Amino acid sequence: MAATYSNFFSKLNKIKNREISLPENVEFFLDQINLKKNLNAFSFVFGEDALSNAKKIEDKILNNSHGKLAGLVVAIKDVLAVKDKPLTCSSNILKNFTSVYTATAVQKLIDEDAIIIGKTNCDEFAMGSSNENSAYGPVLNPVDATRVPGGSSGGSAAAVAGGLCDAALGTDTGGSIRQPAAFCGIVGLKPSYGRVSRFGLTAFASSFDSIGPFTNNITDTALIMEVLAGTDRKDNTSAPVPVPVYSDHLKANAPLTIGIPKEFFIGLNKEIFDAIYRTIDRLKEKNYRVVEIDLPNTQYTIAVYYILTMAEASSNLSRYDGIRYGERSADYKDIDELYRKTRSEGFGKEVKRRIMLGTYVLSSGYYDAYYNKAQKVRRLIKNDFSNAFKKVDVIFSPTTPYTAFKLGEKVANPLDMYLGDIYTTSANLAGIPAISIPVGKDKDGLPIGLQIMANSFNEEKLMQISNLILS
Repeated sequence: MAATYSNFFSKLNKIKNREISLPENVEFFLDQINLKKNLNAFSFVFGEDALSNAKKIEDKILNNSHGKLAGLVVAIKDVLAVKDKPLTCSSNILKNFTSVYTATAVQKLIDEDAIIIGKTNCDEFAMGSSNENSAYGPVLNPVDATRVPGGSSGGSAAAVAGGLCDAALGTDTGGSIRQPAAFCGIVGLKPSYGRVSRFGLTAFASSFDSIGPFTNNITDTALIMEVLAGTDRKDNTSAPVPVPVYSDHLKANAPLTIGIPKEFFIGLNKEIFDAIYRTIDRLKEKNYRVVEIDLPNTQYTIAVYYILTMAEASSNLSRYDGIRYGERSADYKDIDELYRKTRSEGFGKEVKRRIMLGTYVLSSGYYDAYYNKAQKVRRLIKNDFSNAFKKVDVIFSPTTPYTAFKLGEKVANPLDMYLGDIYTTSANLAGIPAISIPVGKDKDGLPIGLQIMANSFNEEKLMQISNLILS
């Protein structure tokens, strides 16, 4: 049965009224995954489990004993652990690895009767901005299959935008939820650092990584965040901050003040500039106040971000050595050769590049010049945002400097690819929440994303203003 509902509340009511059969709905998604195999959005599909769970959960819905997300069909980025399922991070070094436990974020969805339909393709170890760095091959953008879906959570974004599931989980280290959301024309939220437990997430850069949802509407974003958010004793970086009932507060009590950072709009693509300012003009008509703000250290964000994340990646990925778990080279003479061959054969080019650069900035003689200095500038960037949020409620910016680019267009130029993260990395450096929502299309029909940022643990404001824009 086709998915004929606007959001999760609508779907749940249709199941209760027997207008939709949940098992048939899951079968519909499984058929769509098969029909759209060319997108390469899924690395693993859990068809039998999904159908079995659908039957049980439909009974719970009809008996009114169901969880908050009963019947929501969700895809999971393959850097998050699901017990007894593959956890490969789209890397050859983990190609036969099976998880022995479930990530807290995923378990919370399961506990509220969501249905996990499969694992999505991604850039290897979440390192990339195009989803072309995967051992399983590139993901295609469902809007235009000649273009990238964005990365690193490209499979999750493509699955939602392509109608292969209701929602998906992604991870965001420097834009890996927001950029794919912008390229695919859907909603993608990166929560505040510490808002969602990272337990069971394969670490790329531990002080940056966040888990968040992809959806087609703000109502579903709010409901999923109510479940995902909250402290977790298994993750000592998860914050003991109360979680609002986001779905009950999707209307702002009063117009918010919007900050426009001039640094984010200099030399911006005209179509993206115009789409954002059309949105701003509509909000002005509704008495939203718009003021220009300064984020003076913006020019350093890309350099600081890549120095620090590559350093953390170098440390985090040292565990993949062919000894403890994962793949091991079959041909070696001694322990040094085992390490060298295993890592050379197991990791892809982009992961190797980041490990080597990260090791370099952490090495003796360069630590103070690069890593230590970058940490100090990170503090300055955080201070810029703290000062801005004394004057404004939210900050508007482009999500990306361009719309989805062609497959292979930037593969040979890593620096050009890195610069594509220019608007998204600052939120991760500052630890603040940010959302990307679709606000138009360019002349080629490709989606344009608006990024909205708020102060730490103010996801509610992001949802409120996003809901107003999209309604």
